[in-house]
Amino acid sequence: MPKHTFKLNGETVTVKVADDVRLLWVLRDILGVTGPKYGCGINVCKACTSHINGKAFNPCAVPIDQIKRTDEITTIEGLPDAPDGGGGDLHPMQEAWLDRDVAQCGYCQPGQIMAAVALVRRAKRQGREITDADLDGIRNICRCGTYTRIREAIKQGAEQM
Repeated sequence: MPKHTFKLNGETVTVKVADDVRLLWVLRDILGVTGPKYGCGINVCKACTSHINGKAFNPCAVPIDQIKRTDEITTIEGLPDAPDGGGGDLHPMQEAWLDRDVAQCGYCQPGQIMAAVALVRRAKRQGREITDADLDGIRNICRCGTYTRIREAIKQGAEQM
């Protein structure tokens, strides 16, 4: 069985798993990291959204052999320790989610938060604030329909990042 090594939430991990196993299953079933949720498995619902090297991606669609030793994977569990995490127990975007009482069933929320943080980081790198057009571009699906609260939380979280 091939070995695969990468950084996960700041720690170097090595797993022995077949090359074609999707990263989501490596995270959840082998490493026990359950924040990224399984939704569709085909990169559509985005419940598993995490970060690779600081950018949003969907591990349900990425075989483990595409992850390089130097890649840094961050899940919702590692988000508070990110450079823009604020040094607290929760990332500012997670705090905004709680302040706005966004979650209903909660299943998609880790992916929603990871997509929101990636969006805000991208806007900040471009030297601008997030816009309604940016928010319209988030394609994560929430079956409970909490989109209005999600948008409010992203704007609030962006102010604290």
